[in-house]
Order: sequence, then C-alpha cells, then structure tokens
Amino acid sequence: MSPVRRRARPALADPPRAGGAAAPVLELRAVTRVHGEGAREVRALDAVSLAVNAGEFIAVMGPSGSGKSTLLNLAGGLDFADTGEVLIDGTPLAGLRTKQLAELRRRSVGYVFQDFNLLPGLTAAENAAFPLELDGWARRPAFQAAKDALGECGIAHLADRRPEYMSGGQAQRVAIARALVGPRQLVLADEPTGALDSNTGAAILELLRDRADRGAAVVMVTHESRFAAWADRTVYLRDGRVSGITGPSDPGELLGDPDAGSRPTS
Repeated sequence: MSPVRRRARPALADPPRAGGAAAPVLELRAVTRVHGEGAREVRALDAVSLAVNAGEFIAVMGPSGSGKSTLLNLAGGLDFADTGEVLIDGTPLAGLRTKQLAELRRRSVGYVFQDFNLLPGLTAAENAAFPLELDGWARRPAFQAAKDALGECGIAHLADRRPEYMSGGQAQRVAIARALVGPRQLVLADEPTGALDSNTGAAILELLRDRADRGAAVVMVTHESRFAAWADRTVYLRDGRVSGITGPSDPGELLGDPDAGSRPTS
C-alpha cells in the first residue's frame, strides 16, 4: 500500500470577519432535527449548540444513533434543522437559495461521506477535480490540484482508475482527496478511516490535522478514541444531545453555554 505523503502547503485564506472579530467557521445554534411523527418520532439532534473556529479540529463521538451523522449533514447543508440555526462563516444556511447553497458547499465545504459518494463513471482524478470544475476552475489547474491531493493521500497512481476497480480503502482515500482539494475552510469527515488499515488511517488523520493547522475548521465523526486524540476537542453525543466535551478549553466556550463548565466533561 502506498504511503500517504505530507506536503508543505501554504496557509489558507483568513476567514471573513464581522465587527473586527473572526466569526466561527461553523456554528450550530440550538439545532433540533426530528425524524418521523407521533410514536415514531426520533429526535436525531435535540437543541445542540456548537461553534468551530478557524484552525480547530473537532472530533465527534457517540454510540450508533446518537446523532453524529445528522450533525455533519446539517453542518454541510445536506439537511436542514427543524428549529435552530446553522451558519457557515456567519451566513445562515436556511436563508440561502438552492444555487447559493450549492456554491457555498463547493467553495467552502469539503465532505468525506461514509459511503464515499464517488461518481462511478469518473476516474479518481476526475472525481477529485469535479467540485473545482463546477466552481469554474479551468481543467488543467483543477486536475493538477486533484492530482496533488491524490498524492497527499498516497494514491497518485490511481489517478486514471475508476471506482469500480478500487478497493474500499482506495475509494475512501479518493473521497478524502476530493474533500481536501482546493482552499476549503470547512472539512467534514464521517468516519474517514473506516475502511483503512491502522497505519494509513493515522496518516489520513495527519492530513486532517495539517489542514486544521493551516487554518481550516475540521469536524470528524469517529468511533476510535485513538483517532479522536488528534483533535483539539472531542464532543460526545448521546440520544441527540451533547453529553460531554473533552479538550484544552472550557466546555462553555465551545457550547456557548455559561453553565457548561459546571457539567462533567466525560
């Protein structure tokens, strides 16, 4: 298996500023998402608040059904809250038109799907370059950026291969390259190491850590404590609610809750 290569890369652009202070790249304000009705109602998320600043790497952990994937879907504008607000760079997603939301996702959000979501008729390089081309990049620079991202993920040799001829681990790394390509300020990763061996998984975590260190906000769902250890903070979900936070900062700073510091963080 080809090793993942870490390349020296420039810092990302500074995030937009409001009132002289940097707004969180991602903010969830008392977000609730309900599926079903009546006896079948399930609160996938229940009044969850979360702020992620530029340069922060946040891990999200919790048992199956705790709301982890729902949180990422809302954060990426793939689903919408029933109550509460989701903002990217201070912009409420609910107020955007369909075209505006699509543009924001292409330019600002890299998403690693649990089931990869690669386009089967495209090669690895074409899959990785696709969001850049949709955003108006010329073909040559888009493909060069895509090939650079594939190289960082250790799969430059797969540039011309279609997903049907890849292993699960190779397809997952193409999905990660597609999420990291270009100057995206927010990277959302749903179990990005699920199909990878331990060594490759750790190398992918190094890439996500590097992207955060260069100024992006990174939110990763994981079941592995050893991978969560790469993050600045870990948010624990249970039954759609935040049950605790571990990290170097006071939990209230992350949640925007002045009483959060008095709650247990594990």
